[in-house]
Amino acid sequence: MTSNSRVVVLGAGLAGVRLARRLGELGVPALLVGDEEHRPYNRVLLAEVLAGRYSPDVIALPAPAGLVRAKVTGIDSDRRVLSCADGSEIAYGTLVLATGSNPVLPPLRGLFTPDHVLPEGVHAFRTMDDCLGLSKAVRPGVRAVVIGGGLLGVSAARALAVRGAQVVLAQQAERLMERQLDPNASRLVLRHLKDLGVEVHTECRVRDVRCLGGAVRSVEMADGYALDADLVVLACGVSPRAGLAKAAGIAVHKGVLVDDALRTSDPRIRAIGDCAQHDGTVYGLAAPALEQADVLAASLAGDPDARYTGTRALTRLTLAGNSAFDLAAFDLAAFGETEPRPGDDVVQLADATRGTYRKVVVRDDRLVGGVLVGELGTVGALARAWEGAEPLPSDGGPLLHLLTNDGGT
Repeated sequence: MTSNSRVVVLGAGLAGVRLARRLGELGVPALLVGDEEHRPYNRVLLAEVLAGRYSPDVIALPAPAGLVRAKVTGIDSDRRVLSCADGSEIAYGTLVLATGSNPVLPPLRGLFTPDHVLPEGVHAFRTMDDCLGLSKAVRPGVRAVVIGGGLLGVSAARALAVRGAQVVLAQQAERLMERQLDPNASRLVLRHLKDLGVEVHTECRVRDVRCLGGAVRSVEMADGYALDADLVVLACGVSPRAGLAKAAGIAVHKGVLVDDALRTSDPRIRAIGDCAQHDGTVYGLAAPALEQADVLAASLAGDPDARYTGTRALTRLTLAGNSAFDLAAFDLAAFGETEPRPGDDVVQLADATRGTYRKVVVRDDRLVGGVLVGELGTVGALARAWEGAEPLPSDGGPLLHLLTNDGGT
């Protein structure tokens, strides 16, 4: 394949690697370009590396043969070339942006040094380098403050606690993982973290990072209360990495705008994964990224019917322990609308002793959402019923699984 007709995939994360592999299977060679020194890896499992459960090699992805490490600094859509930091250029026929997302760095006083770098001890938690830097710094008794109580913040706090750190988690919202979980499930997450020794502060805004000699020493809350800190982890969300696209004149809103064929405003450039915005949505989750990669592979291989129409994404957090009784073990899943509207039916079961909770929301005989904490044997059946959006059988169908402990799927 000549350079002016080849497919170049920019970004070697989950979406980019999946696309390159699928294209190879379909007989369409692709050049994969990534800017990290490490082998491509499953970013979803970084918290398990930080916790010491997995080594980096365990979460590595099978890299396609055509992998180039380069830092791309610009896109020339007229000449169809990528400019690289070392002065080289990479020509493409079709370019796929799979550039992922960047961590959101909150506007805190003292967050950056005069050279505009993070002070010693302050870490984002997005890349393998972030993870390895934290792993090197954490030790039993180290004082760590995690800023952000979403999925990433909870994962980071738990991993640091498992490593023996004294962890404080500061969450601005009124409860943990408020975007995915209902109040009951959030309370179970809170209980799990407290059982691990994590101190959790909700409705708590951090305003200042205080450093001495270029290293973090404490963080200050909006009410003036200060927390001593040897480590600070920024887990305040992510934003689509769309700067290259915007600079090249490609339409960007929250993310790179794409249609059902995953085309951008430039028909020679596609986008998938965390950087892409489809039908108003930036998913930022693994399942939609992989589905987009599969659809785009089929499209680029010549399937005229390949279309992406959106993903009904399930959020899952699996924190494995070393035994069945390990406090570090925790499992939850959430999908769809976890809060009912007036007139909805709700099936809810809770076992305080075992720390399990199961709830589904039914509207017009259709499953519209649910949340499960612990004992997720039923999640497969429930997710399929939700994804299919079909009327539930009159005998209860998949909902009967909520009333048994047989773990059936």
